[in-house]
Amino acid sequence: MALGSAPSPAIQQSAAGANYHELLTAAARTIGSIVLGKDREIRLALACILARGHLLIEDLPGVGKTTLAHVLAQVLGLEFKRIQFTSDLLPADILGVSIYQPETQKFQFHRGPVFAQLVLADEINRTTPKTQSALLEAMEERQVTSDGVTLKLPEPFFVIATQNPHHLIGTFPLPESQLDRFLLRIELGYPDSRAERALLKGRDRRELLNETPAVMDSAALLDLQEQTERVHVADALLDYIQALIAATRESPALAMGLSPRGGLALLRTARAWALLEGRSMVLPEDVQAVADSVIGHRVRLAPDARADAVATLLKAIAIP
Repeated sequence: MALGSAPSPAIQQSAAGANYHELLTAAARTIGSIVLGKDREIRLALACILARGHLLIEDLPGVGKTTLAHVLAQVLGLEFKRIQFTSDLLPADILGVSIYQPETQKFQFHRGPVFAQLVLADEINRTTPKTQSALLEAMEERQVTSDGVTLKLPEPFFVIATQNPHHLIGTFPLPESQLDRFLLRIELGYPDSRAERALLKGRDRRELLNETPAVMDSAALLDLQEQTERVHVADALLDYIQALIAATRESPALAMGLSPRGGLALLRTARAWALLEGRSMVLPEDVQAVADSVIGHRVRLAPDARADAVATLLKAIAIP
């Protein structure tokens, strides 16, 4: 089945009513049959798209970042485009370009790869800040302006950007203001021994990907995104989130705390995680499950701080 194709009749269903949890469980299970041993990371990626965010995956080459993006598009029934970022990539290569048509004596806009429902921005930190900004602005505004004409990007619209760790040669690190555009940042890491043995013994991932069915279509995903926004958040849970936000700003382990936008990102992602768990209200464990992936790239550690500073803060806050 080609990327972005419709789901088979046997599994096609509405996301209405009690099917929300079933759809998401089926999606996570199907993705997990291709990306082995990464159940938590798969669920975080699904939570990110449910919350209408964008995902940053930072890790070494070859650990499955591109495969995860491909299979997400396949399983969610989304149109997929990949952009390989290089040092000579231009904004027009991403957004599109107006080309003069002699027959009509007019310029015609040719849409770039950003006009897809799921865009993989591969190795985003290998291109210049100007080109990075072009993509990140489109992500934020969900539209592209060319020659005074504004064109809306499709819905749903989801960007997965990958980047290599900063210590590798030839990178342009994203500044903090740009990192904040990503709802979540995750790492995949090496597979455990069981998953790696299955990879070594199994069939080629590309063959399996081509045979992977879509579990839903874009209309069902939009319905799920709307349902995510309706997940209930009690006042006591808001108190808990506010206490965590305040702790990041007051902790000596952090040189920069969580911004108001970061707090909203935490709330949105916790709602999505609750929906993945099959619940209609957010619990403290939902916040705890996503906190590190939401907060980690939005705060700055003090020079002598431990890497697990966020986890330490979570343990210190009373659970309502």
